[in-house]
Amino acid sequence: MDVRTLFPPFEITSIDPWLEPYAGELELRMNRFKERRWQIVEGAETLTDFANGYLFFGFHRTENGWIFREWLPGADEVRLIGDFNAWNHDSHPLTRGENGNWEITLEGRDALKNGQYVKLWVRKGDNWFERLPAYSLKVSMDEEFKKLCTQVWDPEEPFPWTDEAFLRRPPEAPLIYEAHVGMAQDKEGIGTYREFADLVLPRICRLGYNTIQLMAIQEHPYYGSFGYQVTNFFAAAHWYGVPEDLKYLINRAHEMGIRVLLDVVHSHACPNTGEGLYLQDGTDEQYFLSGDQGWHPAWGTKLFNYGRVEVLHFLLSNLKFWLTEYHFDGFRFDGVTSMIYHDHGLGSAFTNYGMYFSMNTDLEAINYLQLANELIHEVNPNALSIAEDMSGMPGMCLKIEQGGIGFDYRLSMGEPDYWIKLLKDTRDEDWQMHTLWHEMTSRRPQEKVIGYCESHDQALVGDKTILFRMADAEMYTGMMKDYHSLTMDRAIELHKIIRLFTMSTGGNGYLNFMGNEFGHPEWIDFPREGNGWSYKYCRRQWSLVDNPDLKYEWLNEFDRAMITMARDHRLLDDPYAASLWIDPDRKIITYSRGKLLFVVNFHCNYSEPAFFLHTHTVGEGKFRVILSTDEWRFGGAGLIQHDYVYQTEYREGQGLGFNVYSPCRSAMVLARISD
Repeated sequence: MDVRTLFPPFEITSIDPWLEPYAGELELRMNRFKERRWQIVEGAETLTDFANGYLFFGFHRTENGWIFREWLPGADEVRLIGDFNAWNHDSHPLTRGENGNWEITLEGRDALKNGQYVKLWVRKGDNWFERLPAYSLKVSMDEEFKKLCTQVWDPEEPFPWTDEAFLRRPPEAPLIYEAHVGMAQDKEGIGTYREFADLVLPRICRLGYNTIQLMAIQEHPYYGSFGYQVTNFFAAAHWYGVPEDLKYLINRAHEMGIRVLLDVVHSHACPNTGEGLYLQDGTDEQYFLSGDQGWHPAWGTKLFNYGRVEVLHFLLSNLKFWLTEYHFDGFRFDGVTSMIYHDHGLGSAFTNYGMYFSMNTDLEAINYLQLANELIHEVNPNALSIAEDMSGMPGMCLKIEQGGIGFDYRLSMGEPDYWIKLLKDTRDEDWQMHTLWHEMTSRRPQEKVIGYCESHDQALVGDKTILFRMADAEMYTGMMKDYHSLTMDRAIELHKIIRLFTMSTGGNGYLNFMGNEFGHPEWIDFPREGNGWSYKYCRRQWSLVDNPDLKYEWLNEFDRAMITMARDHRLLDDPYAASLWIDPDRKIITYSRGKLLFVVNFHCNYSEPAFFLHTHTVGEGKFRVILSTDEWRFGGAGLIQHDYVYQTEYREGQGLGFNVYSPCRSAMVLARISD
């Protein structure tokens, strides 16, 4: 991208005319981006050569030995300690170079060996302290000293990737399976990368998901943080195995046709000293904002200084590293709302456009995200970037050239909030169909979103999954297939309907957290002092869904059929669902998307024997039901006929269409058939 040819963001204001009053602020944002980009790459056309920190810093073999470099601008002395020198604090001093870069050369190819523990011994003033190198590729527990250390990682042979052809394939609309490697096993313990690859990936593949989003991959010392308090940004989490095991997982996913996204945390960092970046050189301003500004008021974590070139170098290099070294196919950026507002979006309702362009907006963070998205798509044009932004910042998913921030998708975070509020506060009889349609289909013009009804957030202790919220205590007694009650039957029916309705209307992609597809019971409760450090509720009980006597199988099979239908018909390639008819009294919503027709009946007891289904958006022809929540194999009553052929006809006063039988609490999908 030649930033000198970029123009003021007039296109974004033509895409969304409500932004016209803020054209000046948008132009300022773009000018700041151009200036910052020009500053860091000194006029180069691409960011790729700038984001090479991991190729310079850290440990690297040379022809005759090793070289190690670390950026510690505030340090007065730096020494290298570890197994290689029996933890001698004096024998291996580093030399200070330009810009606070410290360096040491170790002669001899065996001066360092694969797997040896190493640390930095740093002096600031009169104080000496241990630190882990910022570009550590592997961190693990030194059992002798009972502390986290960097390990030299230099396998004899490079990993044998077999995914070259897959990496060249353009992405489909993402159907995302959000997953946590450690808790993905049935055992009461921590699962490994290889167990996930061999045991869980086949399940995901069978369900039809084309993308997995891996949480908690960057190194974090506290397992219960869900990976959101990162200490070592270039290290694959030691909890699940060695780096080659993560590469094995990604390579296996690619062999199955599944893309892999990294849940990347660049919005904040773990405040731990010694193992994290905080006070790395003895100052609080090396990587982070100084003083009170450098602390997140709600999370108690450290906040990056996105205005410092060296920090941009570190973070952008981190993105390129995961793309190139591990072959990740893109990123889900955590905590974007927290990044782009000085108050981190805490307590803000974002009820008007002015709130996106006030003094509260952090332009340096926005510029970093623009740089990040440009880099990601330079390194891999097929990569995906997804923003976790609950504020709805305009332009989040528009191209930078249009005046946007450059993400491919934004998580539609209002959708799960809406479902929770609806199920929690409103009787089924009082559900408003027009409001439901609006909540699922409203989004910013030309910006893509990932729809979902629940993610890991709704599965954690303190919240409830959709099925658990509806079934409550009967989850423990009512999941046998021969058990029926008003509560349990409602829960099973709505679980399927909510998923189909959300997937088919709520976005340009779809996301599900592992196990939620079959209504996994219990909350996720990580090991902690309060539960005796138990792993009982920090796992996925696949044995439940594998049991043919339990209703979990019904829900799992429906999810597989739904996802397969979406892929086979390229449903989400069509940007929007088109409303055909919304009946607030009978609580029926009909719509089309692509070439498919949908009939959803939310009524708790009214079945419509002859609902006229309009087909003007898909035209004339013969249609047949290809999927319904009412099928026997999904625990339904089997009232909807799948072999009946519907023929369109024109009716005076009604238009083009045909009558369908719509049972209460059911949803069906119809497709045109050939003559």
